[in-house]
Amino acid sequence: MSLEEATHRATRRQELALEVKTLLVDRLALDVDPAGIGDDQPLFGRGLELDSIDTLELAMAVEDTFGVVITDDDTHSLLSLNRLLDHIEAGRA
Repeated sequence: MSLEEATHRATRRQELALEVKTLLVDRLALDVDPAGIGDDQPLFGRGLELDSIDTLELAMAVEDTFGVVITDDDTHSLLSLNRLLDHIEAGRA
């Protein structure tokens, strides 16, 4: 992969991260600034403190927005924003 390709891929990843952060805040009515959500921040527990209802809402929001399904077998993709981004990118490929 060339430097130009790597730079382009990194830019697309950053844009996707901001889009997903904004989706999280909007759909789950979180009282946080999307830019304040860290890429490796856990989504559950001590992270954003999402619960099981939020999981369902997030899965539906990801499917509605990106056309990527999150099943029970994909729960590992909800451990952090980076893992969710990986799942979305893989689902779009």
